[in-house]
Amino acid sequence: FEDTVKQTDDESQIIEKIDIGGISLIRAAAKNFNDVLVVPSKKYYQDAYEVLEKDMETKISDRKKFAQRAFATSMHYDTAIYKYFSEDDFPVITDKITKPNHLRYGENPHQEGVFYGDFNESFEKLNGKELSYNNIVDIDAAINLMKEFEGDKPTFAILKHTNPCGLATANTVSEAWDKALEGDPISAFGGILIANTKIDIETAKKIDTIFYEVLLATDYDDEALELLSKKKNRIVLKLKNFGNAKMIFKNALSGIIVQRIDNKMEKLEDLEVKTNTSPSSKELEDLIFANKIVKHLKSNAIAFVKNSQLIGMGCGQTSRVDACRQGIEKAQRLNLDLKGAVMSSDAFFPFPDSIEIAHKAGISSIIQPGG
Repeated sequence: FEDTVKQTDDESQIIEKIDIGGISLIRAAAKNFNDVLVVPSKKYYQDAYEVLEKDMETKISDRKKFAQRAFATSMHYDTAIYKYFSEDDFPVITDKITKPNHLRYGENPHQEGVFYGDFNESFEKLNGKELSYNNIVDIDAAINLMKEFEGDKPTFAILKHTNPCGLATANTVSEAWDKALEGDPISAFGGILIANTKIDIETAKKIDTIFYEVLLATDYDDEALELLSKKKNRIVLKLKNFGNAKMIFKNALSGIIVQRIDNKMEKLEDLEVKTNTSPSSKELEDLIFANKIVKHLKSNAIAFVKNSQLIGMGCGQTSRVDACRQGIEKAQRLNLDLKGAVMSSDAFFPFPDSIEIAHKAGISSIIQPGG
């Protein structure tokens, strides 16, 4: 049914594919799990084979487990039909509950955690320990961030607690790593690393010198992967794509709120100059670069960029002034030159104070959403 919906708009063909007998037989067999082992999908054939091979018979616990899978299959099938008849494209919450993955723990070790979904849709795990709740949250943030730079020149990003603390684009992935790390070498410890390209051995040798939780890249040279896999707990992932999520879910008031994902990417033609002096072509390039980054920082957020390198950022502050000061102080502490750098803000400036502070620090251009 789902394949037919993807292949044609002909409703008569789609309706014809709504199965009645097959799904009824699956449900009937599952209902009679006391006497029947039901295998609802070919993806469970191997599991069924292993059960039978081990004891040459099935236990009630085995039959219950397969019955659960059968009802999950039925639920998924009915959900697909419901979605076809639905008048909007908002997801049905049952979509992702057919493949629970138990995690090492939740946000803290005393909390249990489960991921509903399929890791294989996003990446291939090449090395490392089992993913934790926090790993998944950070990985999701990293992929969403790097989607902004998909197809660009080699780009490397370092994230900590979902916030990009180092990010740079360069001619080679090795150079991009150097510049990303330079942006905040302290916060890089224990972080999440992601590149929009293949990791070569030169870059792998540099990465191998620091401690990090997860590394994501589109691919790895054989030598690079061998080196990066020497530490058994280090998580190394090969990206299959940069995400295809359309919605964002959030728990609130014992319910769930949903919104469409923010996939808008500003281009040069979208910008409107509000001053008598126009930014140079290089400043415009850096402004777009900074705007991509600040979108992924916790508000209130400010990002400072120079020559396609994040050289300072402030995030999660209760005032825009504090975020601005935080970013400037961090850049100055790391001896990163702010003169001629650009600044991006994730929201409008209600007062001129942040702009005045940025100007004194040497910032030449500012991009903000207006208001």
